[in-house]
Amino acid sequence: MEMFLYGFMQRAFQASILISLIAPILGLFLILRRQSLMADTLSHISLAGVALGLLMGVNPTWTNILVVAVIAVLLEFLRQMYRTYSEISVAILMSAGMALALVLMGLNDGGATLSMTQFLFGSIVTISEQQIWMLIALTAIIGVLYFIFRKPMYILTFDEETAFTAGLPIKLMSILFNVLTGVTIAIIMPIVGALLVSAIIILPAAISLRLSKSFMGVIFLGMFIALAGMLSGLVASYELGTPPGASITLILMVIFAAATLLKFLWRQVRLGRLKRI
Repeated sequence: MEMFLYGFMQRAFQASILISLIAPILGLFLILRRQSLMADTLSHISLAGVALGLLMGVNPTWTNILVVAVIAVLLEFLRQMYRTYSEISVAILMSAGMALALVLMGLNDGGATLSMTQFLFGSIVTISEQQIWMLIALTAIIGVLYFIFRKPMYILTFDEETAFTAGLPIKLMSILFNVLTGVTIAIIMPIVGALLVSAIIILPAAISLRLSKSFMGVIFLGMFIALAGMLSGLVASYELGTPPGASITLILMVIFAAATLLKFLWRQVRLGRLKRI
């Protein structure tokens, strides 16, 4: 196909495959820990990191990673402070992050505003070789950490009190998980956009939760769903000239609707309310 002749499309597909491998892992833990909105919060705060980088004249990816990592740590401390009302930390930091991003954008010139638009909606043209290597390193780190710490994270996810009794450093583990999620968002934001990056992380795991009952089954099925959504979304984005993040998200939403409908129909068949064809 013609699109594969372009270097930026080759890098976009490489990035999509790597994102598909890590998104379901982070997404599943975020869902089970009831922190789905944390990804959305970090994605909004990441705009402040991008605006800071553009204002300073440095690579926005690096300032983005730094800002999001710091906020991810602060998010865990606020969650512990308002343990009974943990959603307060999300509301506070999301508002503060957006306010800071808008102020920094106001200090930038028009060209910087154009660059911010690319980060808001995503751009397959802006993916560089450096970002691909960063994604490769991030995928390797997440994969290794998952296979080493999957059992402690499993305990922490479902019962923090049991994890604390077992001697696990629950605060440190939560902070590191938040930082890892924030860094992931900062790196993949240029391809899918800040407004929809949380959907790319959450949706594959949410869809696979409807179809699989085992923990590992949800992750592996989520990888397949993410891969199908990412690749088809990129093709649609290239052919139609639409933002990649929006195209990928809409396709994942179609998959979610189809999976929900099929599960409902299968349940009706098992209950004998529909005749098998």
